[in-house]
Amino acid sequence: MSEGFDLIVRGGRIVTPSGIDQADLGVKDGRIVLIAPDIPGETAAELAAYDSYVFPGIIDAHVHFNEPGRAEWEGLATGSVALAAGGGTAFFDMPLNSEPPALDAARLREKRVVAERKSCVDFGLWGGLVPGNLDRLAGLRDAGAIGLKAFLCDSGIASFPRVDADSLRAGMERAAKLGMIVAVHAEDQALLEKYAAMGPRRGASPVRAFLDSRPPEVELAAIRMALELAGETRCALHVVHVSCPEGIALIAEAKMQGVDVTAETCPHYLLLNEREVAKLGGLAKCAPPLRPEAMRQGLWAELRAGAIATIGSDHSPAPPELKLGKDFSALWGGIAGCQHGFELLLSEVSASAGRDLPMFAAVLARNVARRFRLEHRKGLLAEGKDADFTLLNYGPAHTIETDELWTRHLLSPYVGRRSRARLTHTYVRGQAVWAEGRPVSPPPPGRFLRPDL
Repeated sequence: MSEGFDLIVRGGRIVTPSGIDQADLGVKDGRIVLIAPDIPGETAAELAAYDSYVFPGIIDAHVHFNEPGRAEWEGLATGSVALAAGGGTAFFDMPLNSEPPALDAARLREKRVVAERKSCVDFGLWGGLVPGNLDRLAGLRDAGAIGLKAFLCDSGIASFPRVDADSLRAGMERAAKLGMIVAVHAEDQALLEKYAAMGPRRGASPVRAFLDSRPPEVELAAIRMALELAGETRCALHVVHVSCPEGIALIAEAKMQGVDVTAETCPHYLLLNEREVAKLGGLAKCAPPLRPEAMRQGLWAELRAGAIATIGSDHSPAPPELKLGKDFSALWGGIAGCQHGFELLLSEVSASAGRDLPMFAAVLARNVARRFRLEHRKGLLAEGKDADFTLLNYGPAHTIETDELWTRHLLSPYVGRRSRARLTHTYVRGQAVWAEGRPVSPPPPGRFLRPDL
């Protein structure tokens, strides 16, 4: 009986990886209990979605909300609100740039307590894999870490040192025994130093010198090493923020050979190219860097071919004094993009929504939940799953303005871009967290997500 529902979402076009179907969606106790045409009767609450796509809640597996320790860079409250504004219903926070980073169970639990108090969406927490913390990995697993993150180059954070081949191999061996996934930032430190020592080309600008110091081969060499070690140790590997189609091709080939590996890219690699770095300066500085236009287009081809498993924002903000200085080489690298990156991707496909929206339902939700062992409740608009969704509308293009940002610092490379997509409502477990341009107050508390073992 419909009287048993807490919420009915009426008449939306429900998007799943299998397609788009117009139907009502009934919610009880935070879960979807019925999807059917014209659910009859009344309910405690209704949400009219007749002109909207009901899109699965985006799971952002890669954010740096930097709390505790560097909350002045972002923070869990502002970061989660910005993500909800962009259609996100869950995030996985990286072990850095929190300070101290989450390298053991005690630090992970500390982050969990803070996030349970401040986040308006559900969340998971990455643990760190660094030289010397092998004996702490089991504790991280038992504390509920979503996985382990390692850097193959210097991270920029002294308390989070990079791994070399030997320490990565040892970490992967331990992770495989513990049933944990390892994510790697894939840039080769030796090659970075080699290209840096070569110096900039004569007359090169600071931006051009930075781009030349991190060519695709720096990334590809690190991907090759990580793939080889994952195959050797039989460890589950997730290569984050892949910036070039050649990297995706390496991962796809290894997967065909039996390596348990998935590839993540980011909205900025699909939306921006290296010309934006010269135009926007520090707002578009990141590592790996933005690539030439041909590579951006190549990433889209790999995405539509199904070779990219997930898309994460890699939201990595910093205060204005670290992003807007005149010395480009000294500026902090990181894109602040969890609010508008996903919206702009969805705007790109508005003319072919029937083809591309199911693909995005896979890479932004279903695949993330599946890879990180949350699919018993997350990632899909289906009966029995958590009622995590966002309402997506298309209309005349609007310009993204600074005053609509909900991040701590009003800095984004996407300000000034045009979008035909609007994400008007975001619900987590059947509760509104974002509605009509504003966060719901008081926000419902987010819940800690622990992977199935």
